[in-house]
Amino acid sequence: MTGDPTGTSDVDPTEQQCLDAIADADLYPYWYDDADEPESNPTLVRTESCDLCIVGGGYTGLWTAIIAKERDPSRDVVLIDAAEVGSAASGRNGGFMESSLTHGIANGQERFPDEIELLERLGLENLNEIEAAIARYGIDCDYERTGVIDVATTSHAASYFDELRDDYEHLTQLGQDVELLDADQMRAQINSPTYTGGLWRKGRAALVDPARLVWGMKAAAESLGVRIYEDTKATNIERDGVGVLVTTPLGKIRAARVALGTNAFPPLLRRIGHYIAPVYDYCMVTEPLTPEQLDRIGWSGRQGLSDIPNQFHYYRLTEDNRILWGGYDVVYYWRGKVSVELESRPATWAKLSRHFFETFPQLDDVRFSHIWGGVIDTCSRFCVFWGTAMSGRVSYALGYTGLGVASTRFGASVMLDLLDGRRSEATDTEFVRKKPVPFPPEPFRFAGIQATRWSLDREDHTGKRNLWLRTLDRLGLGFDS
Repeated sequence: MTGDPTGTSDVDPTEQQCLDAIADADLYPYWYDDADEPESNPTLVRTESCDLCIVGGGYTGLWTAIIAKERDPSRDVVLIDAAEVGSAASGRNGGFMESSLTHGIANGQERFPDEIELLERLGLENLNEIEAAIARYGIDCDYERTGVIDVATTSHAASYFDELRDDYEHLTQLGQDVELLDADQMRAQINSPTYTGGLWRKGRAALVDPARLVWGMKAAAESLGVRIYEDTKATNIERDGVGVLVTTPLGKIRAARVALGTNAFPPLLRRIGHYIAPVYDYCMVTEPLTPEQLDRIGWSGRQGLSDIPNQFHYYRLTEDNRILWGGYDVVYYWRGKVSVELESRPATWAKLSRHFFETFPQLDDVRFSHIWGGVIDTCSRFCVFWGTAMSGRVSYALGYTGLGVASTRFGASVMLDLLDGRRSEATDTEFVRKKPVPFPPEPFRFAGIQATRWSLDREDHTGKRNLWLRTLDRLGLGFDS
């Protein structure tokens, strides 16, 4: 087959073409390929004491460690992870670093209309702080602040372009640098025959290599004096006099305060489980595009892209000009099962491959080099929430719903505020004080999520929100992202 440099092919990809494209792909995250991973840290095998124990070595835990030491260098901080630092969602996501704390302007406007201006400002300040920290600690993570374009396509219901206009109006009223693109303008940025328009949000989003970011953060935390233990799973947490005792298989930690950054994994505090659902997301990366292949699609601005229906794709260029392509299928397994075996889902990769070639038929000679999946934590409001336990000695932040590369830093900062009894602009907000609506118990949770996925797919194709979705909206469960 040969590429169509005009990008106007209307031939649907064949099933065999889509399968051939993934046939030789490696089943592990592209970010780990030929990467200079840090050496493993020891396992905790004794009893230790500290001022702050952090459970979880992803972005939330590492930002908590870094900010805690920056605020008070004398604070004794220990971080533990059940596996290796960054081995879960933080090291295998798409690398989209967005300033939004609320999973987009529409979700924020719907849930926190009186605070959206403040939350958008705090989100931008948070992104700026991340950029400064990357520079301060010399973290080499291919950071590019290119912005993100939300894309409408011919496969979406017509009403979705109206949503782009609504977002454009909201963001311009907030003084943000955004550009509404018609079909021709959108295709001038990135050439796909399916594009009907886009909303380019400039300056408020960046792209990174997520694994190298998390490894750089680990090095930064250690340079500040944080003690890190890997292969050290927290199995229990309980009151211990005036502090907290964290138990692991081979050791214990006595801490004055504990910060929990376990996200999608089974929580140490049973109460948290009612608020989160672990879901699996899948993505793939092409082989490096040649200059000629890149010419077929343009993309000179290297923006991140995301289409706008409920079931959406996210995609971007990597540093070596591969296309990362993921999303659409977000899968909840019975009773919230979390397992390494669920990181493989051939049916989803075949579907994503077909969608890729429908979007870029002119790249019919491109193949995929890596395919993988991972678990993320979602909640009914689609954005981070907080809480405390044990008379304020324990705090947690979770529920990022896949948009946590940047917002985890904000989550960590607020979590420390709560632990330290420190009042701030953030802690005074309803956004921080209020929790999402809890999910129902099984089997209603599983049945409800499956019904919701079916209904969202129907809305994407018809533009109509059915009775089930309208009922969820009234209950505050609002599955609209």
